[in-house]
Formats: sequence, C-alpha cells, structure tokens
Amino acid sequence: MLNLKKFIKRFLFFIVLLTLFIFFNNSSIFTKDRSGDPILLAHRGLAQTFPLEGITGETCTAEIIYEPEHAYLENTVPSMEAAFAHGADIVELDVHPTKDGEFAVFHDWNLECRTDGEGVTREHTMAELKQLDVGYGYTADNGETYPFRGKGVGLMPTLGEVLKTFPDKQLLIHIKSNDANEGVQLANYLAKYPKLENVAVYGGDLPIERLKEEMPQMRVMSKETLKSCLIPYLAVGWTGYMPDACKNTQLHIPETYARILWGYPQKFLNRMDAVDTRVILVAGNGNWSEGFDQVSDLERLPKNYNGGIWTNRVDVISQVPGIFTE
Repeated sequence: MLNLKKFIKRFLFFIVLLTLFIFFNNSSIFTKDRSGDPILLAHRGLAQTFPLEGITGETCTAEIIYEPEHAYLENTVPSMEAAFAHGADIVELDVHPTKDGEFAVFHDWNLECRTDGEGVTREHTMAELKQLDVGYGYTADNGETYPFRGKGVGLMPTLGEVLKTFPDKQLLIHIKSNDANEGVQLANYLAKYPKLENVAVYGGDLPIERLKEEMPQMRVMSKETLKSCLIPYLAVGWTGYMPDACKNTQLHIPETYARILWGYPQKFLNRMDAVDTRVILVAGNGNWSEGFDQVSDLERLPKNYNGGIWTNRVDVISQVPGIFTE
C-alpha cells in the first residue's frame, strides 16, 4: 500500500513537472517580441473580390463581384505591379500548361466564366489565349453592365513574362492540377530562369512531389507536405523538436486551427524561421482562399504577429496606420 502511494505521488509530481515544461517551453509569454510588419501575400495580385457565402467549385465568381473599387484584373501583370506597389511582399499566381509548351497565368480550368473564349484552358495554344479578353465576364449587377469588357484583351501573360517582369520579387506559383507530369514540366520550365530563390510552388500532391524531386532546393507546399509537417509537429513539437518535413517549406495555416499549434504565435514562428520555413496565415478555415481583406480583419491577428498574411485586398490592408504605414 505504501509503495502504491509513493508511486502515485511520484507520478503526480512527474505530471506537474511535465506540465510546467510544456507550458514554459511553448509559451510566447517568455519569448522576445518579434519586430517588423507582417508579410503580405497578395492572392492573384490585386483582384476583384466577391462574396464567399454559398460558392462552390462550379461558381463563376466573375459574375458575382462586388462593385469594383479598382481597375485591376487578377493574374495579369498590371495587377501584380499594383500589388507590389501597394506593399505586397509576395504575389500568388495560377498557371496552366498550354498545347504549345508554355504556361499560361490564369485561374480557371475553363475559359467561359471570365473570358470570351470557350473550352478547357490547357487545351489551347498560348497564341490563342493571348487573343482573349480576360475581363469579358465580370459583372457586379447581374449582367446589366460589364465594366471590364474589352479592357482585358491580350492581358493573359505567360509564366515567363511574369518571371522576367519581376526577377527580384517573391512569387508563389499555384499548379492547378494533380498531374505528376505537370510537376516535371514546370521544373524544366523554371530551370531556364535565374533567381529561383524568389520562387515557391504549391498545388496538388503528385505534381509537387515530382517537382521537388527535380528541384530539391525549391520551396514547395501541398496537402501532403502540410500533413507531413504539422501532424508530427502536433505530436512532438511541444518538446521543441522540429520534424524534417517542416524544414525549408511553406505552411498555409487557417486561423481557425493556428491556435492549436505548439508555441503559436511567437515561439511557433521563431521555430519555423529557424528552419527556413515560411508561415502564411489564411483567414477563416481556409476553404475558399479567405483573406485578411478589411481593416477589421487585422484585429484578429495575435499581438506582434509578423508572419505571413493571405490577402485579396492588399491595397486596403497595407494602408493601416501603425502596422504598415507610419
């Protein structure tokens, strides 16, 4: 009986010590405040936005945009220039391979929603895509007016044009398929350009796996790489141990789940910085590229947060006094 009591006391003492260790090893209270502004990731450059309620993968979002507050169309060079001018640190863009070996910068799998073209984007040549009006389908009043019709002719760029226009800027390329061969094709394409340290790629598991095999130095992300990092981190990250899958990668973390990560925010960000991993916080639960798009959204950020922020309105949030402006 005495031995059992001793065991219970020692066990409880161990639990208390373990609890204290976990707390102090993961608390941001005793971590030096991080300095500097958050990193701004501009989704599709500076784009027209739309309500997210009720949308599905089949929704033509160009047909439900808000009343335009700026003149830019997503995934175009002017929209990227505007995003960087408004303070974006990184611009995200979408790519599709074309029939003639190029990569077109365009979001949709099909052309009908945004353009005056028809069919599957990747089943066209780049010359054909260059003839389209990428502003053709946008309307904010159920089709009564089309404010960008005729203004987007020839504005669909190639990936090469983007890389040449922004050689010193950070770019995040989104592969829109889960085709493994596309990862190899993109790797071969990117290898022709210098300064790839400014480029990161994310997308489907299969193309990202193949691209990483071809370009081991490339910062990449997919659902699989996220799981490979975050599941082990949730299991053992409280010790301070960093799983290999968390090194030199990119993490897009919905704010809904960020709080369960060991050491979030300050210590978690410090740990990821130490292994050259970029953390991007996505608004909400991350289902539909929710962004920190309004000034009020920034109030939800943790104090002194200076990791990455996903935004669809870099022009709005970059103007917030005391955070991004003097």
